[in-house]
Amino acid sequence: MNPSDFNRCDELGRRRFISNAARLYLGVNLLPMFGPSVASAAPAAAASKAKNVIYLFMSGGMSHLDTFDPKPKKKDVMGPMEAISSKATDILVGKHLPKTAAVMDKVCVINSMTSRQGAHEQGTYIMHTSYEMRGTVKHPSLGSWVMKLGGRLNPEIPGFVAIDASQDSTGGGFFGAKYAAAPIGSPSEGLQDSRKPAVITQEDFDRRLSLADRLNKQFHGRYQNADVKAYEELYQEAIRLMNSKDLKAFNINDEPQSVRATYGSGRFAQGCMLARRLVEHGVRFVEVQLGGWDTHYDNFAAVEGRCKEFDQAYAGLIADLDQRGLLKDTLVVVATEFGRTPTINTEHQSGRDHHPSAFTCLLAGGGVKGGFKYGETDAKGERVKKDPVTVQDFNATIAHALGLPHDLVVMSPSGRPFKVADKGVPVTDVFA
Repeated sequence: MNPSDFNRCDELGRRRFISNAARLYLGVNLLPMFGPSVASAAPAAAASKAKNVIYLFMSGGMSHLDTFDPKPKKKDVMGPMEAISSKATDILVGKHLPKTAAVMDKVCVINSMTSRQGAHEQGTYIMHTSYEMRGTVKHPSLGSWVMKLGGRLNPEIPGFVAIDASQDSTGGGFFGAKYAAAPIGSPSEGLQDSRKPAVITQEDFDRRLSLADRLNKQFHGRYQNADVKAYEELYQEAIRLMNSKDLKAFNINDEPQSVRATYGSGRFAQGCMLARRLVEHGVRFVEVQLGGWDTHYDNFAAVEGRCKEFDQAYAGLIADLDQRGLLKDTLVVVATEFGRTPTINTEHQSGRDHHPSAFTCLLAGGGVKGGFKYGETDAKGERVKKDPVTVQDFNATIAHALGLPHDLVVMSPSGRPFKVADKGVPVTDVFA
């Protein structure tokens, strides 16, 4: 490959070429996971309490009315759904969230989320990036911004990990693949291709690595290129990861049965348990996705199923983090692309349709007030009545919790200015 060919490849293409070579000759995988160290990252805007983020994304549009913004006096809105009290005064939740109700004293409910994006792809994109989709630019995801501005806490393992999440919404955008999430499919299988294959002896591995080093030096001697140097560093990062004692963080099989029972046995539960292990070992941003919230048809049966998957896992995560003393340093986010309509669509077997005008997101830990409700919707949950919070405001609040400068301008490769939350302003009232 000559240098002009190399430069014509895009960022992801170059990464795939070198990553495939690493897997073929060394048996390792170069993951899109190594951002800057804390020392080289931008300074924090202010003192903060949160060091990590666990971002739980409810893909499909979680019904706010059937979960965290019920309207018990409006039977025409609620249908068969009922509300139950929680451990937090004046906060009601849907009846299928009994375990979550028991930890709501540690949770801040933002009932006044509002967006103009009523389609799944566009809603998911703006929630993750703070920007509307454009054909001319791919924006970095929130986790990528956190890596760019805050850096890694642990230099030996990924700083941004996505569990069961779409790579389209956890990419590095114009920051490059270096800032994209390290993807994990099944939580029980952990980080793939991160160990030396058993069929390769240490002697053989060292021999291959030495050969790769010699080839790299020859290549770098001929072609002076910043991208080439970056990928040379990825080799070294991958080797350090393989030898790191913190690689065990990705193995949930080490968890005792008593802890497993706290979270439950579902895939989302395993993802939440893995997320706790990762932040415990210094991973700064972990996203876990739970899909199935697109309840156009048979909303109430579908919500019950999703809540059963969510309820024990979320409550277990909050309780486990709190018991270990990690909740004060970890911001746990529950987000979704939009809510569902107060009108029950009887033509679609009691379904609810997309509703971006008003919905709910949650924050817990990381200096946020527990048992606190911010904002308010009208009597039907149709419109925001008090203290509207845009998607950009919400993302700026996450950045503020981490002490990151939400108003810092970063220039894209094309010379355009961007911020972590666009024009969003942090909702500081939610912090203790």
